[in-house]
Amino acid sequence: MRARVTTFADLTTIGVGGPIADLVTGRTDEEIAWALTEDALVLGGGSNLVVADAPFARRVVRIASRGIHVREAADRILVEAAAGEPWEEFVSYTVEQGWSGLECLSGIPGLVGATPIQNVGAYGQEVSAVTEQVTVLDRSSGQVEVLRSPDCGFGYRTSRFKQEPDRWVVLHACFALEPVGSGQARYAELAATLGIQPGDRAPVAAIREAVLHLRRAKGMVLDPEDPDTRSVGSFFLNPVLAPTAVVDLPDCPRYPAPDGVKLSAAWLIEQAGIPRGWTLPDGGQRVRISTKHTLAIANADGGSAADVLALAEQVRRRVHDRFAIRLDPEPRLVGCRLPD
Repeated sequence: MRARVTTFADLTTIGVGGPIADLVTGRTDEEIAWALTEDALVLGGGSNLVVADAPFARRVVRIASRGIHVREAADRILVEAAAGEPWEEFVSYTVEQGWSGLECLSGIPGLVGATPIQNVGAYGQEVSAVTEQVTVLDRSSGQVEVLRSPDCGFGYRTSRFKQEPDRWVVLHACFALEPVGSGQARYAELAATLGIQPGDRAPVAAIREAVLHLRRAKGMVLDPEDPDTRSVGSFFLNPVLAPTAVVDLPDCPRYPAPDGVKLSAAWLIEQAGIPRGWTLPDGGQRVRISTKHTLAIANADGGSAADVLALAEQVRRRVHDRFAIRLDPEPRLVGCRLPD
């Protein structure tokens, strides 16, 4: 009997993408380095990736390395994890130890290696705030390097690794956590769920449970029984504009950001006339805006990458027509793109 061909639809959380001709799994740093060809695509948990429907001719190297190492340094705990460690399991482990720094990042799918690439953030925390160093393979030289946090080029949902996606392969990430048993609830929605004021502290376990509660309500925790979770999470970045560019906007939720003012992409989408559950008139219910959160595009019923991109294009067009603001996609698009 002929083996079933593996597809990107099998290996990504949004469940789209064509067949893979050459798939290699790397379980150690050495296996990963050996498997890398010049044009190989590196695949982690597939939670932030949209790949075209056409057959994929290049090699795909799937990261599956495991291992966690802990050491104390002054008043911090340094926790280094292999890139293939499941992120949610890793966060759960740190919270169980009573270490603070990652508790607000609970429930996020994917692997440890993807978090510094994306500078994952949620509910007032960003992974860059606790990243001590990242061990990477530089594909341009074939050398393994250890980059300290200031050398990683972290920004809002970006990094040096994301800006040069075909150069760097993350092998390990080391996080500096506080052994204090409590964390700060900076985000207003999270603080309200905990029954405290923004900026107050709470036990890390309580913060984790509150974050999981909020994410489940938005369809942002993977659940095989919930079609809304067949997504890449937030499909669009919250736009960051210069302060002068938001003066004439209506009363849109806005937050200070290092490079200007960050706006709520979800609010912009809703105000552009796109409600939860919205789908294209001729698209059936294959792909839709999540019924729980307007920032997520859900592959509800066997949709394709083309379906996802068609819906995303219409969302972006309607927001631009209404506000003259361009929404940029958060996931990496491979073999496909949104029209400029």
